[in-house]
Amino acid sequence: MTIKQLFAAAALSALVAAPTLADDLVPLSDETVEVAKMLRDKALESDEAYDLLASLTTKVGARLAASPKEVEAQAWGVEEFTRLGFDKVWKEPVMVPKWTRILERAEVVGNYAQPLVITALGKSVGTPEGGVTAEIVHFATFDDLKAADPAMVKDKIVFISNRMERFKTGAGYGPAVKARGAGASEAARKGAKAILIRSIGTDTHRLPHTGGVTYDEDAPKIAAAALSNPDADQLVRMLGYSDSISVHLNIQTTMEDPVEMYNVVGEITGRVKPDEYVVLGSHLDSWDLGTGAVDDGAGVAITMAAANLIQDLTKERPYRSIRVVLFSAEELGLIGARQYAEAHEKKGDMANHMIGAESDFGAGPVWALASNVSENAVHVVDKMAALMGPLGIVRADRKAGGGPDVGQLRAKGMPVMDLMQDGTDYFDLHHTADDTLDKVDPAALRQNVAAWVVFTYLAAEWPGSFR
Repeated sequence: MTIKQLFAAAALSALVAAPTLADDLVPLSDETVEVAKMLRDKALESDEAYDLLASLTTKVGARLAASPKEVEAQAWGVEEFTRLGFDKVWKEPVMVPKWTRILERAEVVGNYAQPLVITALGKSVGTPEGGVTAEIVHFATFDDLKAADPAMVKDKIVFISNRMERFKTGAGYGPAVKARGAGASEAARKGAKAILIRSIGTDTHRLPHTGGVTYDEDAPKIAAAALSNPDADQLVRMLGYSDSISVHLNIQTTMEDPVEMYNVVGEITGRVKPDEYVVLGSHLDSWDLGTGAVDDGAGVAITMAAANLIQDLTKERPYRSIRVVLFSAEELGLIGARQYAEAHEKKGDMANHMIGAESDFGAGPVWALASNVSENAVHVVDKMAALMGPLGIVRADRKAGGGPDVGQLRAKGMPVMDLMQDGTDYFDLHHTADDTLDKVDPAALRQNVAAWVVFTYLAAEWPGSFR
């Protein structure tokens, strides 16, 4: 049987199954499974994802949210979706605050004087012009800062030295990142002049990791920066030699009113249920230090390539639509995803978002599949996992969250999947100047696309409901 014959048989079986088994377990046809196998194997021979990633990171580079570079990236997304022949390509407006990094400098003054390698945290306010100089007060963890007497903190620069632990799943991120997100406001409430944190990363390179800071409305705003891991170690050692270490910190940034950006959407329109959507998500913006190859250019390339592979093999469209969404301004707080979810809830079509997943954990191979679907759809997920087995993927024994952006749609009721990537070294690169194309393994990208094309095709072709 040819590929086109397989697609035609799968299409016929979907049309027959949908009306007759509406309230029972809807089977997945043998023809559909065979097409998914062919797509999987074809993906392992294709470097389209790598080519897309090379194009994005070379032609555009870093894509800080609301910057001219994000505008370029959005134009790139429209151009590439159009070139690939997606049935519909459009942009949905998103209002994004415009934060700009101007100057970041730090040095130990007095005892053991020397420069420190830092980066301002995203959305950080600046120090007063010319910077601030103060003694540092050291806390091992964010919780230690919370418990501290304000008298210890007043008029000092807080330094939090907690180190992120390395896990395949990235499980060390949550406990460590509290210092980045909430540390500035907690320090400011206690009278601190600024805050320095150990970078939220697992590497030992002298490259600091940026990432967003969150200011509470009831607290003053102070400048916030991350030290590279070696520089955080250096400060800890200095404090072993002297009770008093002072730092001069000069951070200059601007925060301007929100500007109009866009979520970029490419759609392959379903032949039977064009108004039902399988959502593939990733985010188009990146931080400004590297070129955003692993976070999240890889996700952009994987989802685009997986959807395109389905339409490339035949002119026959799947049962329901495949919608690839390149979200804006994830790094500044899931802004594009939140506004997408709100807009589509207001439009009244969230119930038509049948299932979704997100690729936003770098370029490592997928090793496990997790789901959060109705009982009537579990057998489809089991088949997905079985087809992914030859790729080294196992069925995860946990509920899927959907990822940061797609998780906003899950909160509105959409079922989700997690194609879990090996993140052992992801936080070596995350939010650093080292996030560049040379860190990406083309074979791992091919394996990702192979897994994603199985999920996408079966989700789009099976006529049953995941809800």
